[in-house]
Amino acid sequence: MSEQEIKVPDLGGAEDVEVIELLVSVGDTVEAEDPILTIETDKASVELPSPGAGKITSLSVEVGDKLNDGDVVGMIEASNGSESGESDSSDAEAEEPEEKEPKNETDSESEPEAEESKPAARKKSAATRKETVLVPSLDGMEDVPVIEINVAEGDTLEVEAPLVTVESDKASMEIPSPYAGKVDKVLVAEGDKLSEGDKILEMTVTEEDGDEDDEQDEGSAESSQESTSAPETDSGKQKDKTEEPAPQPQGATYEPPSPGTKVHAGPAVRKLARELGADLTRIKGSGPKSRILKDDVQSYIKSQLQQSQQGGSVGTGSGIPGVKLPDFSQFGEVRREPMSRMMSVTAVNMQRSWLNVPHVTQFEDADITDMEAFRQSQKAAGEKKGVKITPLPFILKACAAALAELPQFNVSLDMERKEVVRKQYIHIGIAVDTPNGLMVPVIRDVDQKGLWELAEESAELAQKARDRQLKPAEMQGACFTITSLGGIGGTAFTPIVNTPEVAILGVSKASMQPVWDGSEFQPRLMLPLSLSYDHRAVNGADAARFTALLGQLLGDIRTLLL
Repeated sequence: MSEQEIKVPDLGGAEDVEVIELLVSVGDTVEAEDPILTIETDKASVELPSPGAGKITSLSVEVGDKLNDGDVVGMIEASNGSESGESDSSDAEAEEPEEKEPKNETDSESEPEAEESKPAARKKSAATRKETVLVPSLDGMEDVPVIEINVAEGDTLEVEAPLVTVESDKASMEIPSPYAGKVDKVLVAEGDKLSEGDKILEMTVTEEDGDEDDEQDEGSAESSQESTSAPETDSGKQKDKTEEPAPQPQGATYEPPSPGTKVHAGPAVRKLARELGADLTRIKGSGPKSRILKDDVQSYIKSQLQQSQQGGSVGTGSGIPGVKLPDFSQFGEVRREPMSRMMSVTAVNMQRSWLNVPHVTQFEDADITDMEAFRQSQKAAGEKKGVKITPLPFILKACAAALAELPQFNVSLDMERKEVVRKQYIHIGIAVDTPNGLMVPVIRDVDQKGLWELAEESAELAQKARDRQLKPAEMQGACFTITSLGGIGGTAFTPIVNTPEVAILGVSKASMQPVWDGSEFQPRLMLPLSLSYDHRAVNGADAARFTALLGQLLGDIRTLLL
């Protein structure tokens, strides 16, 4: 049998997911559905299964690579296809010498031309000019002190080599060289105060042709087009930059690219930068040969939005000042470690939700004495079914009924179009505490399922979350979220709305409380509920109605049948 491609399946809309583990090697024999590799989305780790049984003949990805739907990660040869595989390989070997011979002839014929072109190349690379390096844009900061000089007169530098280190109010920052060449004279000293446009040093710049080849080697379509007319390459680049300037973020300082600054980025990255208003000359690439990737542009924009300048965030003129951390090591021993991808994404999402959603929390106590008695009576039936029934299925059913009764909670706001998206389905997310962080699997069509089915499905999804086996589709589409701390403790809390949802229910620990029945106090099991909601979509009266309805439904579970 012929080889089969191993492709990335539907990731449920997730993009650029990172490969965190390779589970097989070339030559391994696998069965259908055996895991090939593990990828990590924003919310979970997912194993990519083998499409069939056979032998892994090639792998085209490594740990750290980013994947999308349909990407090919390797090839697999069916178990009974070894003979045809050997035949194919022998045919390829037989054809190889025929292909090599003309290639060698071509190479030998081209050698004189290559030799003739070498003097011209050397002549071009030897061209020099004098340049004064200035302080680039400091995002509005002025009089930043120089704390270190990283070069000396006579040093030979590459592009992006650090020249000096300055210290702003928030961090130390290296100012890179925009040119390759030799340092003639350093014009600053440690302790000097610098602002945008100040002179740093004078240098003799070497104009090298190699940078053009580097871009072409990296597969940039833009460089390939420019190389078709070599004498006009430099002027063509300047023309492109002149005709297509990146949009300037409002309120941000824009520094036009200096003539010697070369940007290594493909057309797709340049397009993204134009759309986001990012200046590529101010972004340091993390790809091969400092090539700028999409992730670099997105990280730059994110960092700019989070920074505060003179009491406001970049590009908006308003915002919240960042928190300046002290040097914790002065108080004792510390250890720094990078955030996990899940923790980092969760932090960004939480902050975005908190800053964008006007949160209000409504509190209510539900009398679940009768519900708990009924739940306890079903333990024997649950053991026969192999299902443990917890309070969660009852809360799910009550929330589904409340969402149907008060549909203003089952919406999302489209602020760009000024529209309210009203959902005709009821899917509810359940927050699960795992060793790797908080995860929210989604139970679909809660209103159409019974208590036993909800108990079984919620337990299964919670276990998959703890084992990091959730699929992207199992964490999408929620209209509402339930987060419970009842198993740990507490009397109330204020959960953060999981945007684009407009409400979330927090459940705390139930406790026996004395409740006045009109003539005397009765011991009742009370469950604290905390409903956080988006005040743009839900008003306070509706929130009070929602929690009151939950109290009624949980207080008499027979009403769930109505």
